[in-house]
Amino acid sequence: MTLVTTHPDRQMAEIADKVRNGERLSLEDGVFLYRSDDLLTIGQLANEVNLRKNGKKVYFIENMSLYFTNVCEERCAFCNFRKDEGQEGAYTLSPQEMIDYVEQHIHPGVREFHIVGGHNRNVPFEYYVESLRALKAKYPDVTLKAYTAAEIDFFSRHSGLTYREVLERLIEAGLETLTGGGAEILSDHYRKKMRVHKANIEQYLEVHRTAHNLGLRTHTTMLYGSVETLEERVQHMIHIRDLQDETNGFQVFIPLSLQPISPKASIRRRNSAYDDLKAIAISRLMLDNIQHIKAYFINIGTQLTQIALTMGASDAHGTIVKEKISHAAGALTPAGITREDLVWLIKGAGRIPVERDTFYNEMKIYE
Repeated sequence: MTLVTTHPDRQMAEIADKVRNGERLSLEDGVFLYRSDDLLTIGQLANEVNLRKNGKKVYFIENMSLYFTNVCEERCAFCNFRKDEGQEGAYTLSPQEMIDYVEQHIHPGVREFHIVGGHNRNVPFEYYVESLRALKAKYPDVTLKAYTAAEIDFFSRHSGLTYREVLERLIEAGLETLTGGGAEILSDHYRKKMRVHKANIEQYLEVHRTAHNLGLRTHTTMLYGSVETLEERVQHMIHIRDLQDETNGFQVFIPLSLQPISPKASIRRRNSAYDDLKAIAISRLMLDNIQHIKAYFINIGTQLTQIALTMGASDAHGTIVKEKISHAAGALTPAGITREDLVWLIKGAGRIPVERDTFYNEMKIYE
């Protein structure tokens, strides 16, 4: 296949040769790709890698996002979801209140609860354990994908238990996998600048390492588009890639496009479509040992998600029902989507929609 290049470049050609020969890209390669304006070539190379790994199949899941509490001790600069205890809009749901919410909103076919929330010291660690236990007892067939690595670190500090002990307690209550959040950008400079005082680089990775060693297959993210450098974005991917070499425990990498604080923010405050597509494609090229790259329509929109499926993404996320965190930060996208619309979106990109469970077992193929 001939690359679509307006200005052939020796370094791009060398990177293309590496990709096609299955050779690993370096930090310098990744930064070069980010600085290149040749999006078509980058996207085409990512598409080739994705087709080798996954064929034309694009995966999605029937899931619901749940948030037990928005009370949080952290004050990350990018977050508009958190509240202080007693502040207007702050809440902490009891397990029964969450079950009541689920009963009002759940629809047939939901296979996964995606559970995240604030770092709330006003309730004991046992609250987080019993919340999962209650959900699992009520909905035994729904997978519990719960808590970020940063939340696990918080539970450890809050309870005095080790990461392993925290995870073992949660697994006993019904936890089956961790969410990917809390990574943001794995850079000390970024975390200081953006007031990310929760789990640091080593702690984030150690939580996932511990989870993988306990048999959990987890998810991981990158929140891009603020103060980080291009080098920091690529180094973030390399941190994840190195841990994957060690444990092979990550199922999917999810680039998250940072949302402005207000939905009224101008387009100058938002990441460009160009940058969003680069994030998908370069992730696919750098993370040669992770099976799936997710296009998260909540942050980049449904139409850009459709294009991303031809530039390296093999996962279109899920139905969600009602997302809150990105929308609290100013996302303009739908808070959820139907199964029928997801199937239409994937087919519109010339791909084969595959409904999956949390662990990428194929439940139904929509030929």
